[in-house]
Amino acid sequence: MRFMVIVKANKSSEAGEMPSLELLQQMGAFNEELAAKGYMLAGDGLHPSSNGSRLSWNAGKLTVTDGPFAETKELIAGYWVVDMPSKEAVLETFSRCPPPHGHGNGEIEIRKIFEPEDFAGVAPPEMIEREREMRAQLER
Repeated sequence: MRFMVIVKANKSSEAGEMPSLELLQQMGAFNEELAAKGYMLAGDGLHPSSNGSRLSWNAGKLTVTDGPFAETKELIAGYWVVDMPSKEAVLETFSRCPPPHGHGNGEIEIRKIFEPEDFAGVAPPEMIEREREMRAQLER
C-alpha cells in the first residue's frame, strides 16, 4: 500500500528558514533507513508558499493566485511517498521520525494513496486497466 506522509508547514518553514545541519543529518539517516527497507518511493522538502501559486476553478473559471498563503496550518513543507504493508506500519515507522522542524517541533499527516482498484464499481474495468498500464510505464 502506498501512503503520502505530509510534513505540515509552520512559520519557520514559510519564512524560508533552512533546517539545521543536525536536523538534516537526522532526516538523512531516517531517509536512508526507509530506502534500505525498500519503503521510500519519493520524498522532498518544499520551498515556502511565497514561491508558489494556486490554481482554483469556480463554475469552470480558472483563477491563479500567487503565494504566500495565509493559513500556515493548511500548508505543506515536505512529503514522503512510501510503500508499506499497512497504515499501522507507517505509524510505527514514522513515530521514530525526527521532529520535522527541529527542536522537538513539527506535525506530519499520513494519507493512503488511491490505487486503480479502489475505483472498481465507479470506473469501467478497461479504464482501471489503462491506469495500471500507465503507472507501470512510469515505474520503469
